[in-house]
Amino acid sequence: MSIALIVGLGNPGPRYVATRHNAGFWMVDNLALKAGVQFRHENKFQGEVCRIEHANLKCWLLKPTTFMNHSGQAVIALANYYKIPTQQILVIHDDLDFPPGTVRLKQKGSDCKHNGLKSIIAHLGSQDFLRLRFGIGHPGQAADVTNYVLSTPTRDEQIAIESAMDATLEVMSLIIEDELNKAMQQLHTHT
Repeated sequence: MSIALIVGLGNPGPRYVATRHNAGFWMVDNLALKAGVQFRHENKFQGEVCRIEHANLKCWLLKPTTFMNHSGQAVIALANYYKIPTQQILVIHDDLDFPPGTVRLKQKGSDCKHNGLKSIIAHLGSQDFLRLRFGIGHPGQAADVTNYVLSTPTRDEQIAIESAMDATLEVMSLIIEDELNKAMQQLHTHT
């Protein structure tokens, strides 16, 4: 089933724009830039939205403006309005479990202690959505996680994350068209 909604997770506002937790926003910004479209704020969706088209498939991009812990509010608002089934949603987010430069495509699962995913699962009532997980590394101690995700990556980390995003842009058409095995093979081989 093709992807009809791509959600990038992050926190709104200039304070957070360059933080690790905004990796999802960075990726959907890249998708919009590549498609030559711009985001616009939509109150009814509690986020910034735009639409891209690929091979006659139209796909919404969404950046929730609800802050990370309430991302599900924006996702359910847009999904319900356009009657998008959970299986046609792709959520892009940062992941502490992988080093910077790693990206993994996952076909469903738990919230992995990610508050944005936790909110989306609670609002959708399902874990059956696709995820793109961008590695940001781990600070080493659980007590340091909040400060770490809300801080700016080092120059080397940023370069690695951007490289992973470039590799993801190359396979995004496969993901949108539901060619997930091909996308995973290509993506997981290069990152």
